[in-house]
Amino acid sequence: MGLKNIVFILVFIISFAFLIKNLYKVFTYLKIGQKENRFDSPGQRILNVLKIAFGQSKLLREPVAGLIHFLIFWGFILFLFAVIETIIQGFYTPFDLEWTGALYGFITFTQDFFGLFVLVAILYSFFRRYIQKVKRLQGGSEEKVDAAIVLLLILTVVFSMFIQNSAHIAINSYQLSEYEFRPISEFLAALFFAENYKAALVGYEVAWWVHILTIFFFMNYLPYSKHFHVYTSIPNVYFSKIGSQKYALKPINLEDESIEQFGAADVEHLSWKQMLDGFSCTECGRCTTACPAANTGKALSPKRIIEKIRKRTEEKAPLILAQSDNQEILEKTLVHGYITQEELWACTTCNACVQECPITIEHIDSIVDMRRNLTLMEASFPTELNAVFKNIETNFSPWAFNPSERADWATGMNIKTLAEDQDAEILFWVGCAGSFDSRYQKVTKAFATLMQKAGINFRILGTEEKCNGDTARRLGNEYLAQMLMKENIETLNNYKVRKIVTACPHCFNSIKNEYPQFGGNFEVLHHSELIINMLQENKIELNENSSASKITFHDSCYLGRYNNIYNAPREALEKIGGVELIEMPRSKDKGFCCGAGGGRMFMEELEGSRINENRTKEAIETNADTIAAACPFCITMLSDGLKTFEKADDINVKDIAEIVLDNTK
Repeated sequence: MGLKNIVFILVFIISFAFLIKNLYKVFTYLKIGQKENRFDSPGQRILNVLKIAFGQSKLLREPVAGLIHFLIFWGFILFLFAVIETIIQGFYTPFDLEWTGALYGFITFTQDFFGLFVLVAILYSFFRRYIQKVKRLQGGSEEKVDAAIVLLLILTVVFSMFIQNSAHIAINSYQLSEYEFRPISEFLAALFFAENYKAALVGYEVAWWVHILTIFFFMNYLPYSKHFHVYTSIPNVYFSKIGSQKYALKPINLEDESIEQFGAADVEHLSWKQMLDGFSCTECGRCTTACPAANTGKALSPKRIIEKIRKRTEEKAPLILAQSDNQEILEKTLVHGYITQEELWACTTCNACVQECPITIEHIDSIVDMRRNLTLMEASFPTELNAVFKNIETNFSPWAFNPSERADWATGMNIKTLAEDQDAEILFWVGCAGSFDSRYQKVTKAFATLMQKAGINFRILGTEEKCNGDTARRLGNEYLAQMLMKENIETLNNYKVRKIVTACPHCFNSIKNEYPQFGGNFEVLHHSELIINMLQENKIELNENSSASKITFHDSCYLGRYNNIYNAPREALEKIGGVELIEMPRSKDKGFCCGAGGGRMFMEELEGSRINENRTKEAIETNADTIAAACPFCITMLSDGLKTFEKADDINVKDIAEIVLDNTK
C-alpha cells in the first residue's frame, strides 16, 4: 500500500464520517415532528419512485428545463460506476472494471456521451440562470451563490473525469481494452497529451485527485445547500401520499382528549413528512410559477413557505433536542415569525403547486395545517369568515339561507327525496350552491332534467342534505367540517346510499376522497361523467342541427388536478354538432384557477389583481362566444370577470349541463 492509498483512506474516512454525521443530524430533526404512517403500500410507492424520481415525469412537463435536469440526473447515475471505480482505486490502485466484459463497454460509452451531455446541460443552466435570468430561478444573493457553487462542482466532476480518462488512454499508448469504448476521451487524449507520456502521468494523477476530492467535498456541501434534495428527493417521493388519499387532507383526531394543539403553529406541530418536504425542496420555483396567488401579486409563494419550514426546523430542532432554554428563539413561531397570515389566507388550494413539484412536496397540507392553528387556536381569520362559519353552523351552508328552502329549486319537477322513496339507483347530491344560488339553480334544474330525459332513477336528500364540509375544512375549521361530514355520512348510511352524482367538484372531491376517512364509502360521479355516459349510451338524443358555437372550457381545479377528470366534459361538448372547442393556453392539467377554492369564494382579494379576472381575460382572448365550466364556483367567478371587462352581454358562461340540455330534443 503506497502513500497515495494511505492519504486517500484518511480522506475517505473523514469525508464519510462527516457526511454521516450531517445526515443523522437531519434525521434527528425529523423526530421532533408528529407521527404519520407513510410506510404502507410499498409496491405503489416504489412505482412512484421509478416514474417520478427516476423517470423525471414531473420535470419533463417543462420540456427544456426537464431535459436538462434529466441529462444531469442520469449522467450522475451512470457516473456512479466511475465514482465506485475511482474509490476502489483509492484503496487498491490497479483496480478497474474491465473484468465486467461487455458491460464495461456500455459503462465507458455512456460515461463519455452522458458526460458530454452533462457539460452542455450545465453550461445551458448557467445561461438560463445568470444571462437569460429565468424568473423562477432568481432568488436572493445566497441562492445565486449556492447555485453557482453547485454548477461549478458538477462541471469540475465531469471535466476531471474526462481528463482522467483521456490521460489514462495516453498512458496506455492509446490502446483501449477489448470492450472499452471512449470516443470523446480518445479525442481529448490526442488533443491534450499527444505522445507526451510524462504529461499524461501528471494529468492523470492531478485529475484523479481533483475528481475524487471534488466528489467528497460536493457530497458534504449538499447538506448545507438547497441541493440537499440529492439525498432527500427519492425518499420524499417514496413517502408521498398515494391512492384515494392522494389529495385528501389528513384529519385531526378530535376525539383524542390529549391533543392540546390543533393545526400547526410551529414546526414541531407538523408531521415528519412535512418537515422532510422542507429539506427536499429544490427551490426550482415551479410551484410559485404555477400559483394563481403568486401570479396575481399576492404575498403567497409556495416555494417560500417550504423554504421557511426548513429554515425554522434548522433553527428550532437542535434546541428542542438539546432541551435548551433559549427563549429568544423558542418563543418565536413558524406562523407569524416566519410565515404571515396574509400568505396563508391567499391560497386557493388549487393544487397547482403540488402537481408541478418534481419531488411531490405537499404544500397544501402544511398551509391548511397552519390555517387550522389560526382558526381553531387563535380565532384569527379574515372578518368575512365570521359570517361564513356562523352560517355553516346554523344553516348548514355558507350562505344565510333557511335550510328548509334547500329543495325549493325542485318545485314542480316531480323529483322525490329519499325520505319519500328509497328505491333509487343513484342519489343526486345537489350541494349548497346548486340548492340556493339563483344562477346555479339553473344548472341543477338542467342536470336533473337531463337525468329525467335519460330515464335515470334518482333521488335527492332535500332538507336532510348539509354542506359537504369542504369550505370549513380548507379554511382550517376542522371541527365544523367534521361535524358536517359525520352527520352527512350518518344520513347517507342510514339510507344505504351506494352511488352519488354531484355537479359540484368540491362536493365531489370531499365525498369521494375525504368521507372515507370517517366511514363514508360511496361510488361518486361528477355530473360530467354521467352526462357523457348518457350521451354515449344514447339515453339523451341531441338535435341534428345544433347551432354552431365557439366554446372554451375552463377546468375546475377540484375536478381536474384533484381527480384527473379532463376528458369527460370536453367529450360531452364535442358530441354536440357544430361546436368548435377552443382551448385556452393554460388548460387541462396546466389550467389556471378561478380564484374561489380553499374558501376564497367568501373572501375579498385585497392584494394585487383578481385571479378570476386573470383567468377571464384569457378566456375572452380565445374569441369564444361561450365559456363552459363544470363547477358552481367557477361559474360565479367567470361571470363576475366578464362583468369587469364589460363582456357579459357578448359572452355566455354556462355549465356543460345547460349546454347539452340546450341541444337536446
